[in-house]
Amino acid sequence: MSTLSLWGRPFAFDREFDSLARRAAPAFARTGFTPAADVSRDGDDAVVRLELPGLDVEKDVEVSVDGDRLVVRGERRDERSEERDGRTLREVRYGSFQRSFTLPAHVTADAVTASYDAGVLSVRVAGAHTAAPGARRIPVTGGAPTTAEDAA
Repeated sequence: MSTLSLWGRPFAFDREFDSLARRAAPAFARTGFTPAADVSRDGDDAVVRLELPGLDVEKDVEVSVDGDRLVVRGERRDERSEERDGRTLREVRYGSFQRSFTLPAHVTADAVTASYDAGVLSVRVAGAHTAAPGARRIPVTGGAPTTAEDAA
């Protein structure tokens, strides 16, 4: 699982997980994979694209909102067999994955839509880059800072 933020700081991978995955690389490589992800801005919306070629997204992929996180998880199952010289060569690859992305506090599950086309899962988070309802901009004035005693 890797974590990206959809707002605020620049998008950063969860360093702790990446470090753990590198230390466990041989076992991790055999049992799972991490699909490539791209996060972009489209007006006030955030769009997350994940490369998931060959998956049956209706059966093998789940997109959900869990608190302040957009979570995409699934499982890849790929079986191929080939007959050669009277022998059957069979290759089976499988593995589960999970990617999560931090959502702004004002975004709800109703703002999230997902579609799949040509091996790419696109998840749109409507209004991710708009100001939170009730947020107020505080004017900044010049001069010396005021203290509680000055205000009294």
